[in-house]
Formats: sequence, structure tokens, C-alpha cells
Amino acid sequence: MAAPDPSTAGARRPDGDADVIAVGAGPAGSTAAAYLARAGLDVLLLEKSRFPRAKVCGDGFTPRGMKQLIDLGIDCSENNGWVRNRGLRVRGGGVSLELDWPTLASFPDYGAVRPRKDFDELLVRHAEKSGARLQEDTTVTEALTDERTGRVVGVCGYVGKGRDRRPVSFRAPVTLACDGVSGRLALSLGMAKRDDRPMGVAVRRYYTSPRTNDDYLESHLELWDRRDPANPKLLPGYGWIFGMGDGTSNVGLGVLSTDRASGTTDYRALLKAWLDGTPQEWGYRDENAVGAVGGAGLPMGFNRTPHYRPGMLLVGDAGGMVNPFNGEGIAYAMESASIAARCAVQGLARSGASAEAAFAAYPARMSQALGGYYRIGNTFSKLIGNPAIMRVATRHGLPRRTLMAFLLKLLANLYDPKEGNASDRVITAMTRLAPDL
Repeated sequence: MAAPDPSTAGARRPDGDADVIAVGAGPAGSTAAAYLARAGLDVLLLEKSRFPRAKVCGDGFTPRGMKQLIDLGIDCSENNGWVRNRGLRVRGGGVSLELDWPTLASFPDYGAVRPRKDFDELLVRHAEKSGARLQEDTTVTEALTDERTGRVVGVCGYVGKGRDRRPVSFRAPVTLACDGVSGRLALSLGMAKRDDRPMGVAVRRYYTSPRTNDDYLESHLELWDRRDPANPKLLPGYGWIFGMGDGTSNVGLGVLSTDRASGTTDYRALLKAWLDGTPQEWGYRDENAVGAVGGAGLPMGFNRTPHYRPGMLLVGDAGGMVNPFNGEGIAYAMESASIAARCAVQGLARSGASAEAAFAAYPARMSQALGGYYRIGNTFSKLIGNPAIMRVATRHGLPRRTLMAFLLKLLANLYDPKEGNASDRVITAMTRLAPDL
């Protein structure tokens, strides 16, 4: 399929429903839609739910996530509902250590919290204001392909629920699969997730708590399964406590599915068992719970590839963009969306082989941005899957503030490749020497 005539960009296409279709109006889809619409393209953003809608998430943003929001033009001030934090509090091995976010040229020196129910709608409305067209209650089930070339030329699915449901299809020269961990579009083309890349599981619940106001995000590095008191197990994962500033805390845990018990573990019971071991005065008990426990998968370390198939780009969780070091997903969904948007804009402004070269550059751009770092992260995830290594690292690493400050930069991917100090240069060298994924 040849690339479109650039003169048609920004108007409804005579040979399709849009210049670009973005499937899924989460952080990846809404970010990409905003950038594409600003470039003058007609963008159709398809979402299976209706806003506002909640998502399972820790609701915490590191400075890397805040950078993406600032780049997008989002007002991240406290007057606009953002509850800022100054760093990360790490607990484990009997030690509690508060680490401020580093001062860097590349990233702001603050993080924040904001509920996903509010955050996702903020982003999608921003995309609409930028010129994207949002269509809700639209469930996309598969990609449409050209019978002759195999190129993706659109999507199909249905609109509405129950008896009101009706089939629909949409066509565009480029489709962005931003449909999250389910990866329906990719799966419809036979693109399964890779078993050699890490996969995590996260569960969270809100609780009313006196710890609602906190200048630090809190991470618990020793996550014990104490449901069998005679045989406690140290799990490959971490717990989090993020004060939301509204009288509640978002409390949850993330566990690597490299755990031998993956697939059989009752993560909701594990969350309760962990929280029952926290101080009573923190309030993390059933009687203070707000809503039910929610769970979701964390597709890490580029666990679905290739990121480009002619006519379709995998963006965000659909492409396994979650950071394998810390389970952070929003920042990387937005970062991959900005890269995908740039490739799509370039491709749609060209024709023939030049257009295809621009689209096909997306995997290389993602590898250049994150490949070496994720290679190290995937190795890290395998190491912490060993309880003995995790125990030694926690007990001997946490008391050393200089080491932990370095690890904060590494685990949160916060460093200056060129302008930074010695620790930044070490991380830069590590990522450059690691083979790209």
C-alpha cells in the first residue's frame, strides 16, 4: 500500500476514515493522538470504555513521567490538581532511607501522584483540544489487512454494548496499537508476547489513612509471603505506599511472574497478608478500604516484538514498554507514543519507499532510546527472581546511601547522558555497552 498524498493530511481522507487510527485512549493513545493532531493529521482515537474510567495503577509519577507531561503541554502545577513529591523512601532489611530525586538537566526534580481515573481523562481531553477525534464505546477486536500485501489498512470491531452492539470497521494508512497489555491487535496478527522477557503482576487498593500526605513515594523492597507462618517466602517484587493527598493512600504490590508460583498465586490474598503486617495506625486494613482490590499485568522489557508491522506500530504496554527495573509504565507509554507519532508524521508526508522507511524506523528509534537500558533491566529482573540474591542485596545495599542514590538513578532511569556526574556517566556507559534489544 502506497503512502498517502501529503495534500490530504489534516482532512477526512477520501480513501479512509482518518490519516491515523489510534486504538486505546490510555496514556499511549492520547499522547500520540495529541502530537499527531498538532501536526495537522486527522486522528481517530478509539476507546472501548467511556470517560471517566478507572485503571489499575500505582498513580505515582517519577520525574521521567513528569517530563513527558511537560513536553506534551500539560499543566503540572499543584493548582491543577497535582500532588508533588520530592523523592523515594525505601524500606527493607530494617532500614528506612529517604532519597530525593536527583537534580538533572534532563528531568524535573519532582514527581507527583494523580488518580488514573482523573489522569486518563485529562490526557484524552487534551488530545481532543489538540484536534483528535475520540470515539468511545468502541471495542476493536482485530486488524484489517490488505489481502494482497498483508499490510494493515485499518481495524474492525463493534460499537455499543449488549443488544445495541453493532459491527464497525475503520480504515487508515497507519494504525497505532495502544490497546494495552491485552494486545488484541497484535494477537490478531499472530504477534504473541515473548516468553524470554519479564512479565509482572500488580494489585492495588485504596485506603483511608493518616499517611495520605507524604513528601515521598514509598517502596518496600522486602515483600514477604507470610500466609504460611511456618514457611515465609521472600518474593521477587516490591510493595508501594503512595499518599494521595485526599485522605487516602494507594497501596499495592508488584511481583514478577518469573516467580515459580506465578499463575497460582492469589495476589489479593498476598496483598492483604503484607498489609496486615504493617503498623495498625497506618490504617491499611479492610475496614478502611475504599473500593475493591484491582489487578493488572505489567508487560516489561519489550516483551512483544517486532514493534512495527507494515501499517501498524505497537505503542506503550502493547509493545511491552514497562520498565523492568521498577514497573513504571506511564512514562514509557508516553515516550513511545511521542516517538511513534514522529515516525508516523514523517511517513505520511512522503510516498513510496521513503514513506515506508520512515514508518519502519520506529523499532530502531525505540531500541536507540531504551534498548540497552532494558537489556540490563531484563537481566536485573532475573537476578531478583532469586530470593537469596534479593535478601543479600536488600540487607547490604540499603544502609549505603551513596550506593542507593546511584541505584535510584538506575532503577528510575534518571540520569544525564552528557551533562551528568560520575554516576550518570557510569549508567550511560552501561546502557551503551549493553546490546540493544
